[in-house]
Amino acid sequence: MFTSNIDEEEIQKMYKIISCNVKKYRLKKKMSQLELALTIGQRGNAFFNYAENNTNNKHFNFEHLYKIAKALQISFTDLFEGIE
Repeated sequence: MFTSNIDEEEIQKMYKIISCNVKKYRLKKKMSQLELALTIGQRGNAFFNYAENNTNNKHFNFEHLYKIAKALQISFTDLFEGIE
C-alpha cells in the first residue's frame, strides 16, 4: 500500500504558489479581484480575496482554476508554475 510522505507544510506551500500565480496573472491583465471573481461566476470577491491571500483556509478548486485560466486567457498549467 502506498503511503504519502507529503506533509501539511508542503500542501500549504502549493496553495500559496497557486494563489501567487493567480494574482500575478490577474494583475498582468489589470483586473481587480472583484472583476475576475464576477467573470468566473462568483457573487463577490470575499471568497476570492481569501483564496488569493491564503486566509480563512479558503483555496481555489480545479473548477475555479479552470475558469480563472480561461478568463485570463492563459494556460491552466500556468497557474501551477513553480510547483515541484
